[in-house]
Amino acid sequence: MTEVSEILMSVLSTIRVPRPGDRVHKDECAFSFASPESEGGLYVCMNSFLGYGSTHVDRHHAKTGQRAYLHITRTRKTQKEEDPNAGSGDPPKKKPTRLAIGIEGGFDVDQEQYEEEVKVVLFPDRQEVTSDDLASMPDVVRERVSLSMAGLQAADSVSHALQVQQWDGEVRQESKYAAELKQLDNGVKIPPSGWKCEVCDLQENIWMNLTDGKVLCGRRYFDGSGGNNHALLHYQQTGYPLAVKLGTITPDGADVYSYDEDDMVLDSKLPEHLSHFGIDMMTMEKTERTMTELEIAVNQRVGEWEVIQESGTTLRPMWGPGLTGMKNLGNSCYLNSVMQVLFTIPDFQTKYVSNIDKVFAEAPSDPTQDFKTQVAKLGYGLLSGEYSKPAPDPGDDPSASTEPRGDQVGIAPRMFKALVGRGHPEFSTNRQQDAQEFLLHFINMVERNCRSGMNPSEAFRFLVEEKIVCQQSQKAKYTQRVDYIVQLPVPMDQATNMEELQEAERRRDEAESSGAPPPAVTRAQIPFAACLAALSEPETLTDFWSSAVQAKTTATKTTRFASFPDHLVIQIKKFTFGLDWVPKKLDVSIDVPDTLDLSALRAMGQQPGEELLPEVAPPPLMTPDVEVKGILGSHGNEEDDSLYSPLLSPVLDDSTVSQLCEMGFPLEACRKAVYYTGNTGIDAAMNWVMGHMDDPDFSAPLVLPGSSSAPGTTPTESVPEEHLATIVSMGFSRDQATRALRATNNVLERAVDWIFSHLDDLESMDVSEGGRSEGGSEASREPPPGPRVRDGPGKYELFAFISHMGSSTMCGHYVCHIKKDQQWVIFNDQKVCASEKPPKDLGYLYFYRRVVE
Repeated sequence: MTEVSEILMSVLSTIRVPRPGDRVHKDECAFSFASPESEGGLYVCMNSFLGYGSTHVDRHHAKTGQRAYLHITRTRKTQKEEDPNAGSGDPPKKKPTRLAIGIEGGFDVDQEQYEEEVKVVLFPDRQEVTSDDLASMPDVVRERVSLSMAGLQAADSVSHALQVQQWDGEVRQESKYAAELKQLDNGVKIPPSGWKCEVCDLQENIWMNLTDGKVLCGRRYFDGSGGNNHALLHYQQTGYPLAVKLGTITPDGADVYSYDEDDMVLDSKLPEHLSHFGIDMMTMEKTERTMTELEIAVNQRVGEWEVIQESGTTLRPMWGPGLTGMKNLGNSCYLNSVMQVLFTIPDFQTKYVSNIDKVFAEAPSDPTQDFKTQVAKLGYGLLSGEYSKPAPDPGDDPSASTEPRGDQVGIAPRMFKALVGRGHPEFSTNRQQDAQEFLLHFINMVERNCRSGMNPSEAFRFLVEEKIVCQQSQKAKYTQRVDYIVQLPVPMDQATNMEELQEAERRRDEAESSGAPPPAVTRAQIPFAACLAALSEPETLTDFWSSAVQAKTTATKTTRFASFPDHLVIQIKKFTFGLDWVPKKLDVSIDVPDTLDLSALRAMGQQPGEELLPEVAPPPLMTPDVEVKGILGSHGNEEDDSLYSPLLSPVLDDSTVSQLCEMGFPLEACRKAVYYTGNTGIDAAMNWVMGHMDDPDFSAPLVLPGSSSAPGTTPTESVPEEHLATIVSMGFSRDQATRALRATNNVLERAVDWIFSHLDDLESMDVSEGGRSEGGSEASREPPPGPRVRDGPGKYELFAFISHMGSSTMCGHYVCHIKKDQQWVIFNDQKVCASEKPPKDLGYLYFYRRVVE
């Protein structure tokens, strides 16, 4: 052991003890999905605390010279039936009693138990040092190494910390109606038990309205269970807002729901409100499960909830390269579905997987924070087949042979999800998200990180031409914008089974009025051709300002493809708003074709003899999920803005702003909604509002991208030096960093987002390693060229689609179907199976590739 002692003594200065705030990656390799449970275990660098699998640790040693690693291996314990009298010494696993994560009584994310073995390994010869070996070594070696080992074992890993983000679903607010709730003196007295709905005689899920004492059944659940909605209908008829769930009343409280506030609430005067109808809260006992208990029960069996997975047929599991499942990290099915589809596209495979060794070799010192590295890691994990293996049954002895169950070992994209969601108000959470919004968010990140070299997002990028014709002068205006997704409207009035739908509506109304169970759902049948026609037909603009007549008049707008991308993404706009602006999902079946010819929708440009409307500035070029650069132009001059003043003073559609304000939204939020959707109408602006209501700066004044200062700042106001250093370290000049910070009120996260969103504006500033730009002034530079787009025939074939089940994009579940070697395959998180009946008519996002003749 003398030789080992000498080696440890020589590298002692490189062995660190973790401190609070250090990021410890001891559950997942930075370059692969190897973990302590994998063959070979995980090697954690005792200096940087980064983890590496057995196939990647040598690279790290060779690159950094680091010699000491903590080798962690974990073996799953055999899980046996719990015997309360077994006397094993281990307490029985507690069932969750609170709808929460990471707090007492909540869900335990450490469900599986492992036996762990740790030792120090010295490279390059992989000499092993155990805790027992340290006992015979010099004190200075023993103390430092022992403290480092103990600190690494005790530290929370980054992935575990992300997994157990404290969340409490039971926090309830006092209802605004509780203090002054009016109760009718109608003589109603409620017995202490034996309740049933006054309309349909249902005896479960019974609620009492706290205004008039009506006892009625609760809501109907998505699967048809629950009540018959009579308590809800009563609120809609009377406006009486609060109801208490009978059977949940105890001396400690009860379930109270506010229909107007649409949430479970607190009622500080509940004893008084119950006493009004003869209920003594102090003598009541719980006889029904609370809403929290019901939600916990659903969450405990969420792994058995199978949606849009062709139930009723026996699906054949599939394994191998390109057939790798992904673990659901808690409502991450939207991410799983999108990434499965993207890595079937050659551009993404070539960019991130084909030269993966080069990507890893060029990775920075902390590859966990490098976008290119983490995307390559995910792509290789999906395509290699290394993780496409049957998952062991946790209830079986690991040594026993079992038949494949359909679930895979798969990969858990924790590091990837944390990186792409960092700083985003939605994608950084564990809440369900819209797959279309995540697709655009990821494409935007690809754009930012592919400033040079191959850009795989070009596979989706295309130009849209919008032609507006002034009906008074008959002069036309042509504008082009970049897009990545075609959004197809759903014309419900074009349903081919309209009579059947009307009959179903009549039966549903009869059932609601009589209290009978609802009839089977009848789905609207919408022809795909009708959706396409709704997209391409001219739109009438009733409030168009014409530069030809210098007044507002009527115009028509026609949308066409100025280019056809290699891969076309089509979104069916199933999610919309009702007349009361409540989000709803259209339950429709659309005969989406396997092949598609859009040649007739190609833009033709200005026609012979056609006069153009006078131009004030260049047409806008707006990119989805990227801040709009201006309403009338994208090129400006900070020194002389006389020609481009619209960039600094955007012309907003006052009527749209007013409509939004009348709905109760803050004025500045309404102005931003209209600005960032490019004056494209109330629907687009409302979608923006609904998608940004949780933003911390939702009501803050509109800060114009490209303006030299923001509210509260002046052009000469200093910017934080540490923020400047951070942006300069990313390869931008000090001038560029200063401009970005001033445009975003010195908020670092927003400044980074701004600078990547305004690369065209910054083309005149040469990107350097921190030096001041030496190029000419902005005014002397030519405007940057337009975006690079590919073009070709508008003929396509369907190769994938993503489906959604649920009433909203914020809940439910996503799966995807991908066509591989003429066989449709369903990817449902960790389940990968041959598809028997792909539900192509019920999809949400459809992916087509160009047919090359």
